[in-house]
Amino acid sequence: MAVYYYFLDDELMRVQQEAYTAYWTENAMGQRAFPSLKKLEDEVMAMGLDLLKAPPSGGACFTSGGSESIFLAMLTARNKARAERGIEHPTIVLPRTAHPTFDRAAHYLGAKVVRVPTTRNDLRADVGAIERALTPETIMIVGSAPNYPFGVFDPITELGALAERHGLWLHVDACVGGFLAPWVRRLGYDIPPFEFDVPGVCSISADLHKYGMTAKGASLMLLRDRAWQKYQLFEFENWERGKYAALTSQGSRPGGAVAAAWAVMNYLGADGYLRCAKAIMGTKERLVDGINAIPGLAVLEPHELCIFVYRSVDPGLDIGAVADAMGRRGWLVGRQTEPAGVHLALNPNHERMVEPYLADLAASVEEARGMAPVAAAAMERTY
Repeated sequence: MAVYYYFLDDELMRVQQEAYTAYWTENAMGQRAFPSLKKLEDEVMAMGLDLLKAPPSGGACFTSGGSESIFLAMLTARNKARAERGIEHPTIVLPRTAHPTFDRAAHYLGAKVVRVPTTRNDLRADVGAIERALTPETIMIVGSAPNYPFGVFDPITELGALAERHGLWLHVDACVGGFLAPWVRRLGYDIPPFEFDVPGVCSISADLHKYGMTAKGASLMLLRDRAWQKYQLFEFENWERGKYAALTSQGSRPGGAVAAAWAVMNYLGADGYLRCAKAIMGTKERLVDGINAIPGLAVLEPHELCIFVYRSVDPGLDIGAVADAMGRRGWLVGRQTEPAGVHLALNPNHERMVEPYLADLAASVEEARGMAPVAAAAMERTY
């Protein structure tokens, strides 16, 4: 359920709501009209740039969510390649585990996406296969931190070296991990590098309204060099009103989302984010141990952050039937198609749900054992 909401406690929700409603009517597009809102937005972006180790040249923009952040990164890379390399029909090469938003953005931008199968046993991007898929029209490669299907980090350091060898833009999709992984690393977990301290990383998408724990919709698109924003900027003057300019794909933007992001980040601080990270990782460990203890089930390895998949390892146990039985018990089940399994994405609120979830899962396994395979409907397969 974490794909839809992220919850810590009632007090944090109160902070979100009070800050959001304080700027309920303000339009974040009007930064001259609302200078206090501009200040809040600048400080949120500065906090994101600092957390993700951007150099002094770094820049950012506040977006409505991960889809817009990814779209703007692709737009910037496309326009830069068009201006500097004359490429009119760009190609983007990425691992098959990358988010569908890259294909959606490519549809709007007139780009072609090449998805490279992930054949490694560790479920990470195959850097060699990505390199073999490059063409003279390739402008961008992508790595996830972590990927959404399996919750593992692509080898960003290797992808960065590949991008530098070929003069390509490397985008890191950290919509899930951007505001969680740095804190998990501080707890002592082995989180691989993915931030701007990795040579070759050009842009990062990181969602505030996921593990930044802020209100919807809030995300950042961050650049290694703010000078590249000239390729992101839309400018227009051919009307009576004069110049119109915007760095985002939106016009009007809700000021409440900016204010809530600022309030939450300052309210939580390092201690609060470490508390969230500790709760999530502790919950995952308890769930993984409990699921692996149920005969016929096994958690797919590896998994490195807040996402994992479990599946049936018993030929007589259909995981689709298990999922249906869990649904009848009131759980919202995320179904994985390849391999067939159940997909979990955790947030701090799940800490209190471990025991009832495991109890219902054990009962669902017994109910489903020996039943005929169940084919899920197409809508049930969407996340």
